[in-house]
Amino acid sequence: RRYDRQAGRPRPHPVVGVERVRRQRHQLRHGDAGPADPRVLDAMLKVPRHKFVEEALAGKSYQDAPLPIGEKQTISQPYMVAVMSEALMLDGSETVLEVGTGSGYQAAVLALLADRVFSLERIPSLARRARKVLDDNGFSKVNIRLADGTVGWQDMAPFDGIIVTAGAPKVPQEYLDQLSLGGRLIIPVGDRESQVLMRITRVGEAEYKEEKMLGCRFVPLIGNQGWKQEN
Repeated sequence: RRYDRQAGRPRPHPVVGVERVRRQRHQLRHGDAGPADPRVLDAMLKVPRHKFVEEALAGKSYQDAPLPIGEKQTISQPYMVAVMSEALMLDGSETVLEVGTGSGYQAAVLALLADRVFSLERIPSLARRARKVLDDNGFSKVNIRLADGTVGWQDMAPFDGIIVTAGAPKVPQEYLDQLSLGGRLIIPVGDRESQVLMRITRVGEAEYKEEKMLGCRFVPLIGNQGWKQEN
């Protein structure tokens, strides 16, 4: 812990000082990156993003930029987290699947927006760290499974929302099958270098509505129904 030598009292980490929190709040509410849904705004202001990155990067954690978290993976920029979370159009009653736990940050935001959150991660070290950080910060309701995320989580389906935090070469059929009627899938689709963020809504038993949202760039979705692991 950090201490004020004169007063002998613990002092806050510089990244969570009043001024930085004020700037983040202003950016989210008034900047181009800000979510319009007040529930999404409130959730993002409540989740301490600096706890989900390495301490050496804590000072950069509230910048609107992705940051490395190890294993060639990243924590998404706040703008993208806001866009994807808002696109799910959650009211708090839903069951949501996240593909790509990563740091656990997106899962923590979803935990404040949905009733039940399930998250899949293929890298053991990231899954372990995310589990600890989520538990330490009051997000134990998030369920994490170490598995190939490209095939979804059939045992817990159907899902009212599925959010994929890695770029896919195509939309896996498993995700479409595991959506509830009216459920929404948010997924980046394209090549390894750039993608288009898609929202796909299940409007019938075998009928889906597709919407292109914006261009983006994510790490590749690795797995049986995604990209192959590069050596």
